Amino acid sequence: MAEETKRAGAGFGLLNGRQAPGDFWGGLAAMLVVLPASIAFGVTVYSAIGPTYAAYGAIAGIVGATVIGLVAATLGGTDRLISAPCAPAAAVLAAFAIELVRQGVASSVIVLLMIMLGVIAGLIQILLGFVGIGRLIRYIPYPVVSGYLSAVGLIIIGSQIPRFVGAAPDAQWWDIIVSPQEWDWRAVTVGCATVCVALLAPRITQKVPSTILGVLAGLLTYLVLAINDVDLRTLSDNVLVVGPIDIAPQAYFVSVSTRWREIGELKVGQIAALFGSALTLAVLLSIDTLKTCVILDQLTRTRHDSNRELIAQGMANVSASAVGGIPGAGTMGATVVNLTSGAQTRASGVIEGLFALFASLILGNFIAWIPVAALAGLLIVIGVRMIDREPLRFIESRATVFDFAVVTVVVIVAMTIGLIAASAVGVAMAIILFVREQVGGSVVRHKVYVNQVSSTWHRPEAEMLVLSQKGDQAVIVELQGSLFFGTTQQLYGDLEPELRSRQYVILDLKRVQSVDVTAAHMLNQIRDVLAERGAHLLLSNVRENLPNGRNLREFLAQTGLLDNSDVVRVFPNLDNAIAWVEERLLGERENGLVAVEEPAMQLAEMDLFSKRKDETLKELEMRMETRTYKSGETVYARGQPGDEIFWIRRGAVFIFAPMGAGRTRHVASFGRGDFFGGLAFLDAQPRSNDAIAQTDTEVYVLSREQFNQIAETHKKLANTLILAIARTMARRLRHADSELAMLQEY
Repeated sequence: MAEETKRAGAGFGLLNGRQAPGDFWGGLAAMLVVLPASIAFGVTVYSAIGPTYAAYGAIAGIVGATVIGLVAATLGGTDRLISAPCAPAAAVLAAFAIELVRQGVASSVIVLLMIMLGVIAGLIQILLGFVGIGRLIRYIPYPVVSGYLSAVGLIIIGSQIPRFVGAAPDAQWWDIIVSPQEWDWRAVTVGCATVCVALLAPRITQKVPSTILGVLAGLLTYLVLAINDVDLRTLSDNVLVVGPIDIAPQAYFVSVSTRWREIGELKVGQIAALFGSALTLAVLLSIDTLKTCVILDQLTRTRHDSNRELIAQGMANVSASAVGGIPGAGTMGATVVNLTSGAQTRASGVIEGLFALFASLILGNFIAWIPVAALAGLLIVIGVRMIDREPLRFIESRATVFDFAVVTVVVIVAMTIGLIAASAVGVAMAIILFVREQVGGSVVRHKVYVNQVSSTWHRPEAEMLVLSQKGDQAVIVELQGSLFFGTTQQLYGDLEPELRSRQYVILDLKRVQSVDVTAAHMLNQIRDVLAERGAHLLLSNVRENLPNGRNLREFLAQTGLLDNSDVVRVFPNLDNAIAWVEERLLGERENGLVAVEEPAMQLAEMDLFSKRKDETLKELEMRMETRTYKSGETVYARGQPGDEIFWIRRGAVFIFAPMGAGRTRHVASFGRGDFFGGLAFLDAQPRSNDAIAQTDTEVYVLSREQFNQIAETHKKLANTLILAIARTMARRLRHADSELAMLQEY
C-alpha cells in the first residue's frame, strides 16, 4: 500500500520541481492540439441535429476536453497520455444523431440519448477493464484495426464534405460532390486554406501545432473575405460560423440536468437500441486508447496497465457524458506533442484539462467566429491522417494480398453496414488467415532415429554397436506450434510411414503451444495403429501448463489417450524416453536406472580392467578408496579440485552442467561399470559440472596422488590406464560431436 501511495504521488509532477516545468509546457502544448479538434468534433456531432445546435456542440467539445483530461489522467496510470474527444466518438455519435433525425425524434430527446450513449459506452469500458479484456483488445489483428480506423477516417471525411463546401449539413456527401452549384465558394475558400496550412505547417515549424495554424488560417481567410462581404461581419443568421454562444455555463448545465429529468419519458425500445451503438463506441475508444498506449510505451520504454487504463477512460467518459460532453480516448497527436514538449508524468494530462477550461472561458467570444468550414477542414485533415496507407504494400506480395483483402472488406462493411459488423467480419477473416498460415507451416520440427541421437547414458562400445544396428526401430519426432483441427491431417500424413514400420514412436511435445480435441483424437488413432502391431507410443515433455493455461497431461487423460498404459508411456523429458527405448533395444533394464539390489562390481568385471592380471588389479584396488553416496547426494560440485576419478560399482550418477542464472542441465548419465570425472583428473583443472547420485551408489575412487605412486612401480599399468581413459573419453566426445553436427542441420 505504501508503494502504491508513493507511485501515485510520483505520478503528479506538480509535486516535483524537476518534473513540473515539463508537465506544464507539455499540458499547454497538448491543449493547443486538443481544444480546436474537440470543438470541431462537438460541432460535427450536434450540427447533425440542426444548425442551431452548433454552439451547443462547441461547448460539449470543450466540456469533454476538460472533464476527460482531468479524470482520465487522475485515475489512469500511463504517464504523458493525453485523453480527449476523438474522431471515432464523433463518427459514431454523428451517425447516431443523423439516424434519429431521419426517424423524426425530437431534438431534446436526441440530446438525451446521446448523453446516455456516452455514459453506457463508458460503463462498458469500465466492465471491460474489470474483467481483464484490456489485454485481449491489444491482440485484435492489425488488418482489422487498420481497416476500421481507416473506415472511421473516411466516415469523418464524408461527414465533413457538406460543411466544407457550405452545403446543408444533412446532405449526402456523394450528392454534394456531383452538385457544385450548391457549393458556397466562400466556405470552400476558407476550408481549403485550413487544409493547406494544416498539412504544410509541420514541414515548416514544429513549435506551433498544425491544428492551431490551420484554424487561424481559416479564420484569417474568413476575415479577408468579410472585408468585401457585409453578410460575413455579423453572427446572426450566419451559417458559415459557429455562431453566438449564448448559452452561459450555468445555463448549459441546467439544460443538461433538464435532459436527465426527461429520462423517464424515453421508451424501452429507445434505451435498448442504445446498446449496439454503445458497444461500437466503447470498443473503438478502447482500441484507440490502447493503440496510443502501446506506441507511447515504445517511445518511452515503459509499460502501461491496459485494464487500469480502460477503467480510467471509462470513468472519464461516464463523467464527461453525464455533464453533456463529448466522450473520447487517448489521442495520438496530442500525446506525442505532450511528450516532445517535455512532459514526464500524467500530471500533464490534468494540466491540459485545466488549460482547456481556462482557454474556453477566455476565448468564448472568439469561438463564436470560428468558421464551420475551417473546423470541417481540420476534421478532414484528421480523417486523412487516420487512413492507414501501410496496407497498400500488401498488394505487392501474394503472401500478404489476403491481409489487404481483410482491410478492404472491413472498410467496405464499416461504411455500408456498421463498425461493429466490420469488426466481426474482420476478426472472422483474420481467424481464417491464421488457420491458413498454421496449415501452411509444418508442426514437425524435425525427425531423427535413436541410432542418430542417443540418450545421456554413456554405454560400453558393445552396447553402442547394438544400438547403432537396432536404433532405426525407434523414431523421434519433435513437434512444434499448435496441434489443432487445421494441422492434424498433415501431422498424421507425416507420421503414417513411421507407424507402419517403427517399433517405438517418440513424440516430443516440448515446443507444442496448444492441443485441441481433434488433435487428441488423432493421437488416439496413432495409439490404436501402433497397438495393432504391438508397438509403443512414447510422449515426452507433456507439460502441466501450456501457454494457453491448459494442463496437457490432464487433457490427454480426459480424452482417453493414456488409458492403455501398455502402449502409451509418458516421460518428463526426451532423454528419459530415449533411455527407455535403448534399454528395450538392448533387452536389459526396465527403467534406465540400475536397481539398488544389484551386487557391487569388482574391478575385474569392468571393461577397462577386464584383461589385467589379478595381482595387478589387487594392488590397484588397494590404492583405491571405496565410497558410498545416498540418492540425491553430491559426489562433487562445480569448482572443486579435480584430482579424483570415479568407477561406479553399483548405482547411477547424473552429470549436470551450468546454464547460467543458477540453472543446470542434465548432460550425462553413468551406470554400473562406467567411470566419470576423467577430464578434470587428466588436466588437473577444477570441476566444470556437478555429479549427483541418482540412486544409492557405491564407487571406487582413485586420487591423482595414488595414481602417481602406482605409476612409479607399475608404469605399464599406469600407461595402459591413461590410454584406456583417454580412448573412452575420445569415443564419447566423437559421439557427442556427431550428434551436435546432425542436430545443427535443423
